[in-house]
Amino acid sequence: MGEFWPVADVLAHLAGRWRVERTVRDLASGDEGRFTGTAVFNTLAGDTEGGSPAGSDFEGGDPAGSDFEGGDRGGEGLLHHESGRFVWRGASRPAERTLRFLPGSVPGTAEVRFADGRPFHDLDLRSGRYVAGHPCAADLYQGEFTVRDADHWRVVWRVRGPAKDLVLTTDYVREA
Repeated sequence: MGEFWPVADVLAHLAGRWRVERTVRDLASGDEGRFTGTAVFNTLAGDTEGGSPAGSDFEGGDPAGSDFEGGDRGGEGLLHHESGRFVWRGASRPAERTLRFLPGSVPGTAEVRFADGRPFHDLDLRSGRYVAGHPCAADLYQGEFTVRDADHWRVVWRVRGPAKDLVLTTDYVREA
């Protein structure tokens, strides 16, 4: 990807509704899956339960076996909810996940948490690009976030572990 588009305030930028397309490639087996759906970033105001709607399996049974689940600070930040269809090894099923994007320690940045409050990663898009890491049991998730313009951004997660060798590429396009 060429130039990056700087984002002064990640929470303000992400607010709203996005079309999502994700590929999941298992580099060991050669299998490839696809998620298509929507992501909605709504204000957390009034959401005090801290849970995720109808569960929070990442991609409806994540082949990575991850614990992508979400976090809470009640009334601050954004609730991120993705829903759609995930096709893996010929089977199509509904899939969803919920995360919380909270104000970061530096203005304009965010702290991403799972629905149960566990930290996931920080997010700083002030340069238009950010690299994050998340250890998960014996696995390591390394994500690169890039912003192309006001309406397009991408996340590429590389997942490595004893039983995993995956690349998850997600493209987000803002809906009007």
